Order: sequence, then C-alpha cells, then structure tokens
Amino acid sequence: MKNGNGFIRAAAMGPAERKVGDISQHPAWRAFVRYCHELGHGEIERLKIQDGLPVLAEVVKEKIKFTS
Repeated sequence: MKNGNGFIRAAAMGPAERKVGDISQHPAWRAFVRYCHELGHGEIERLKIQDGLPVLAEVVKEKIKFTS
C-alpha cells in the first residue's frame, strides 16, 4: 500500500516483497538518518514532521551538567 507520498509502507508489504537493504525511502528521511549517523551522539530537541516527512530539527548545541 502506498502512502500519501507515493512510497510503499514496509508493513503493508508481504514477506516476499521485502528485501534486505531495500532503499525505498524518501530523500528527506535518508537525509535525516544520514544526519543522525554523522551526529554520532547528541540530542535533537524537536523534530518537525509535515505530511509524514521530517522537515526541521532543532539540535541542542551545548549542554553543561554541573552535578553527577
């Protein structure tokens, strides 16, 4: 079943249709996942989703903890 963005939802696919490494992902999601991978660790304070796609993320630049 295709969603509103024209991409097939993996949950709607049968086992024979799913492939390991299948990249039928919207470019916005690929960019977001790539950013998360490059970030390594950190926090994304807010993630704005519109029409099922990531649009904007606010990243916490610096957090200082004074207690343990």
